[in-house]
Amino acid sequence: MMGILREVQHLAFQYQVGPFARAVARTSDGRRVVVLMLDGLVTGVGLYAMRRFLGGSGGQPTEVVWTRSGRLSFLRTLLSGALSEITVGMGASLGREAAPQHLGAAWADVLARWTHLPKEQRALLIASGAGAGLGAVYNVPLAGAAFALEIYLGTISLPLALPAMLASAVATAVSWIALPNHVTYLVPPLSTPSGSLLIFSLLVGPVMGLLSGAYIRLVVWAHDHQPRHWALALEPMLRASALGLVAMKYPLVLGNGRDLAQFAFTGSAGLATYAALTGIKPLATVGTLRSGASGGLFTPTLSVGAVSGALLGHLWIHLAHGAWNPGYALVGAAAMLGAAMEAPVTAILFVLELTRTIDAIMVPLLIGALSSTMVARHLDWHSIYSARLPERQKRASDQGDSMSSHS
Repeated sequence: MMGILREVQHLAFQYQVGPFARAVARTSDGRRVVVLMLDGLVTGVGLYAMRRFLGGSGGQPTEVVWTRSGRLSFLRTLLSGALSEITVGMGASLGREAAPQHLGAAWADVLARWTHLPKEQRALLIASGAGAGLGAVYNVPLAGAAFALEIYLGTISLPLALPAMLASAVATAVSWIALPNHVTYLVPPLSTPSGSLLIFSLLVGPVMGLLSGAYIRLVVWAHDHQPRHWALALEPMLRASALGLVAMKYPLVLGNGRDLAQFAFTGSAGLATYAALTGIKPLATVGTLRSGASGGLFTPTLSVGAVSGALLGHLWIHLAHGAWNPGYALVGAAAMLGAAMEAPVTAILFVLELTRTIDAIMVPLLIGALSSTMVARHLDWHSIYSARLPERQKRASDQGDSMSSHS
């Protein structure tokens, strides 16, 4: 799947090596618009064909695990994953992780049905497969296991943790055959957290919780108003073309947001740029999701948190008369991710493994992620994952969360 993504990126934006954002910036404005228009056309035709010939949605891994019912269509998952990688490779503002995550879950579902596992063990196997797929694609084995436990299963215990960690570790090790084994985000060296950064984390956490609440509501709206019937073949092209026009001035909004997050961690831009990107990136993601396109929300959400943290960090510098610290953007990323996923432990582990910064940033991350998640849970019981399920599954997942929080 990652091979499809890379080949599509290289073909669409005519480059061989280097960051995706740099390649996009080097292309002409006209090419960006044309590529995004073609992206929407391919997405629309692909979605319409799958709906026409395969029907339904094929099941969501989270839905199957949370309800302990239903099944995953392996063929639809495979085709949907390939279409998702093509869509993201051509610049759609969605994450690349949906395909390997869902494919890992689908393989696990096939194995569970073949061995006639009971419902609880089947749910554990599917969750472990999903976490392994995510851990492998981002080279984050511990975060992948936590993703399976905290988001899919809603609890962390030894009988569940062992298979989830084993699956994620094996999948990540195997992925090194084809994927690079190096840090995802390069962050300047961090010193011991200052009192200023700790206070910033305490203040920004609730702000990110409010921001994530608004973001999740937009995700709910986008999912509930996706096009149907003939509009499914047309609307993706219209919305992708609009995104191409936006990318003429802000090329960093294209793609899953990895380069946008890296841009935020450097702190090299000014307030106006970070403010614009803080507003545009979530709208681009929601608009892409509204068109019916399939893809992940993990990296787009992380990038929104990182650029929001960079914006608030620069405001904090002006107030406190301090210097730039990458911790501002890191705290923003963890806080936004933790609140939007309703999984602060997973969010913290993701940020630590993706950046390989532990000692100097652990306490600020804890403060930011925990406080933002508390605010988000108080405002809205959806996460970016439950928000994309039918209403009855949203209620079921909410009831499950309430039970687990009181167990």
